[in-house]
Amino acid sequence: MNQDRTSGTLRRRPVQKRSAERFERLLDACAELLDEVGHTALTTKEVARRAEVPIGTLYQFFSDREGLIGALAARNLEAFLDRVAVRLEREKPEGISGVVDVAVEEYVAMRRTITGFGVVDFGAVGRDHTLDPALDNNTAVAGRLRSLTASLSGVQDDADLEIAVRVALECADGVLRLAFRSDPQGDPQLIAECKQVLNSYLNSRVGH
Repeated sequence: MNQDRTSGTLRRRPVQKRSAERFERLLDACAELLDEVGHTALTTKEVARRAEVPIGTLYQFFSDREGLIGALAARNLEAFLDRVAVRLEREKPEGISGVVDVAVEEYVAMRRTITGFGVVDFGAVGRDHTLDPALDNNTAVAGRLRSLTASLSGVQDDADLEIAVRVALECADGVLRLAFRSDPQGDPQLIAECKQVLNSYLNSRVGH
């Protein structure tokens, strides 16, 4: 595994409304260009041009291209967690199975509809520390999901849940990538298999 710890950083978050709007426009432009040209061909110059923002403003917010992509990945993760939380609070599923189904369904929905999500989702391809310089991307996501799972499903947050969610996320990552390689909209059979595998594994480890 590539242990790349040189990802760029977010220099500052905007406070004023105008700066916040520019910040979001830059992330939107980054997402659009990722879909159009991919991660390798993405440049900060083109992102700034697409967002109609001076290049100097971009560098006020982001240290470099990787900092920009990292901010997009973080925005994607927050949106995903918010979507999962809203559904869990509304549907109040019992145990881990309901959480798995909601998490997989919301990921698939975002992959189908959110610009740039298929390229970056929660981390840039080939860069394992997009979200956190100290943690690889899946570990960072697993930590957030574990906390959410424990708080909204009643599952005890302990060492067993920590390792179980980490392993489950690695499995989901692999199977869902396969599902979207097989079908641009996500192969339904593989998505269903992903749910089944995760539910079987997690219920054997932490289900009740």
